[in-house]
Order: sequence, then C-alpha cells, then structure tokens
Amino acid sequence: MKKFLALLLALVMTLSLVACGNKGGDKDKDTDKTVSADSIKDEMTSADGKYEVAFVTDVGALKDKSFNQGTYDGVKLYANANNLSYKYYQPANGDQATDDDRFDAMKAACENGAKIVVCAGFLQEAALRMAAKAYPDVSFVFIDGYPVGEEAGAKDSPALKNIAGVAFQEQQCGYLAGYAAVKEGYTKLGFTGGGGGTNPACCRYGYGYVQGASAAAKEMNVKVEMNYSWLYGGSFQASPELQTMASGWYENGTEVIFSCGGSMFASVAAAAAANDGKVIGVDVDQSFESDTVITSAMKGLSDAVQWALTKFYAGEFASIGGVGTSLGAKDNAVGLPTATWSLTKWSVDDYNAMLKDMAEGKLVVDDDYTKLDSTDSLTLNEVK
Repeated sequence: MKKFLALLLALVMTLSLVACGNKGGDKDKDTDKTVSADSIKDEMTSADGKYEVAFVTDVGALKDKSFNQGTYDGVKLYANANNLSYKYYQPANGDQATDDDRFDAMKAACENGAKIVVCAGFLQEAALRMAAKAYPDVSFVFIDGYPVGEEAGAKDSPALKNIAGVAFQEQQCGYLAGYAAVKEGYTKLGFTGGGGGTNPACCRYGYGYVQGASAAAKEMNVKVEMNYSWLYGGSFQASPELQTMASGWYENGTEVIFSCGGSMFASVAAAAAANDGKVIGVDVDQSFESDTVITSAMKGLSDAVQWALTKFYAGEFASIGGVGTSLGAKDNAVGLPTATWSLTKWSVDDYNAMLKDMAEGKLVVDDDYTKLDSTDSLTLNEVK
C-alpha cells in the first residue's frame, strides 16, 4: 500500500495550507509516521462544541479490530495530523439498526458541524441518499460503497455529487490468502462470512479465497476441501453459535478458517485456540489479536479514508464525488501483511511477485461471486 499512501502524502504536502485554514494552526500537514491510530483518542472535545470530520459506523462495535476500527483509524489519523475536530456516531439499535437509525446518526453529525462524513458499510446506502439530499453542502465518503443515485431503484437516476463511493477489490487479497494457506500445506479449509451472503465485500473476499486456494491446489497437485458458510454472521458479531460451529469444523478436521466479518473474529479465534486450529484475519492485520492467525487479507481502509479526506480539503472532492473508486493491487490497496509474515513454505519474494502480477493485470481474479463453485482441485461444502 506504499504507493497509495505516497499519493496521499503528496496531495497533503502540495496543498499544505488548505486543510486547516480556519482551524488556525501552522501545523505540518504531513502525517507523522510515529503516531499510531491507537494512541489517538476515540473521543475528543472540541473548543466550540462542533466536530468537523465525522464517522458513522457500520453494524458491529467501533473497536471491532477490523472494518469499523480500520476505517475510523483513517479519520483519526487525518484529523489529528491536521488539527481538525472529529467525532464518531453509532446508529441506534445495534445490529438491528434501520435506515432511519443510520440517517439519524448522519443527521446528528451534520447538525454537530460536520463538513464531511465518512460512512462505513454497504448498508448505509438508503440513509446516505436521505442525508446527502437533506444536507447538500456536506460531503460524504461511502466506504465499501459506490455511486448513490438520487432516486432508489431508478436505473438512470443521476448520482448524488456529494457522495464519494470507495470500494476495494477484495477478491484479490482473498485470493492471496487462499493461495498462501494451501502453499503452507493446509488442505482442509473453512470460510465464515458476515452479512448473510448479501455483503458484496465479504462475497468478494470469499470468492477470491476459493479461487486462490484452488489455484495453489492445482499447482501442487493436491485436493482441497472447504467448508463455506454465512451462518451466524448476519450481524458481524461474535456469538456462542458461531464459536460452536467453528469448533465443530476444527474437531472434524478443518485446519484453518478465514474469518470474514468484524467481531466474528473473536468467536473463530476462540474456537481455533481451543482446538489447535488456525485463523486468517480480515481487513487489517489481526495477527496481534491471536497466536492462531497465520495471515490476514487486508485492504487499505485507513489510507483510503485519508486519501478521500485529503481530496476534500484540497478542494478536489468533485473529482471523486458522484463516481465510484475501486482500489486494488495496482493501487497497493490490498494485500497480506509482510511485516508480520509467519508463513514458512511461501516466501515474501514469491508473494510480492504474485502481487505485482495482479497489479500489472497478468493475474486476473474474477469478482463475479455468483460463479462460486467447486473446481477440479477444490471441493466446496456450503454449510447452510
């Protein structure tokens, strides 16, 4: 993700007087690499009671050590580096939140002085449509999103220009994770995903994982079996039911499970620890959360948020508003964490070569997850 971050920093430094014009500081806009998101408070108090940069969470906990947290990290890092006030908002009713609950969170952000609101998760679409119309002078960043039309369900409806849709090519890092697992010698795999099979990002992760595992199995002339399920992940939360299912998989021979859904990780990691199993993390490097993690399928959530915020404060939001931005290997926005590499049978050099092939279009990973199925090298056991 170095190239993507380099672009971000170049934008920040080139327009160093824009972001904080009315916040008064002569603060250097370049992000301080020594400051970690964890060291920045989740909640701050602004002098005027207004909060300029807002974040509206997806379902699940703010500190889910995955999607919500990774996205909010970008808000905190940018705001902290640029002396901007910031605040997060969680829709009411938790995993049972409605579109009205999400809109109310966005409304609160706008009424509290937000100039730009970062919203996480595809479930935000309907609420974003309402908020963007109600607050046309506020800009919105739709993470894991896409252009949002003025009218729901209208094919040719013009896209709202104050919403920037930012998505990722999760199938690419899913592929890398599946390939890595089989190269490491695992042939009994599992995938448990969030959103009940309706979340496009999770679907792309899963489909990529299957493709990567199948490709490695074919190269190695081995047969892979994979349990694949959306059960117990609809709310992206940890649960006894999910832990029981994962434990059953491990007890019956599954060696490693790709946990794809925020706080679901806690249940899968607990099951792995109890059964000498392994886990693949998602969205961010989750190796710090459990010794069971062999790698993580990551996407540049924090970097993407900082890039979008930089565009806004540079006066360039029009270039991303009303259109969809899809970030992948060519943008260094997806991949596996090499800093915590623990794989022994697949090298970082070989991984980098594969990532380069993806970036250059030599290795194309299909994103049409409706094609999910068994292959000659992989037997898919869909658990429903």
